[in-house]
Amino acid sequence: MSLYATLAQQVSDAEVLRVLLSIGGDEIAHFLEWMDFSGNGVQPPVAPVTDPVTGLVFPNFDVTVNPLLQTNLIFPVPCEFISSSLPPVSIIRPTGQGQIDAVSFVNALIADGLFIGQPETFTAMLFEMGNAADEAIRGL
Repeated sequence: MSLYATLAQQVSDAEVLRVLLSIGGDEIAHFLEWMDFSGNGVQPPVAPVTDPVTGLVFPNFDVTVNPLLQTNLIFPVPCEFISSSLPPVSIIRPTGQGQIDAVSFVNALIADGLFIGQPETFTAMLFEMGNAADEAIRGL
């Protein structure tokens, strides 16, 4: 069980809840990363490697000179999207209104071409659901 999931059920401050929920997902990602060491699989001596059956190529992902893109970067980084005053923290993505919302997500899915060929009634329904989600108010 996640400590963050447990704490999230007990907090009353919305900003603390945002941080806890965001950290919880990152905690899961860290566990998965450590369990299979996938970042280390795409650097020497393993990478670059080509699958002899499919021809799929895994390049050496560690050739970048940017330390923020290194293959095993799984530790905390700055989190300006919540607050520039926070120290480095492990959070998956923005969680605040205006940073990501349901209507923006629907627009992103449409822009990606996910719903090409769907009738206008389908996308209208998606926007209706997105607007309802964005207008929802959390109560404690």
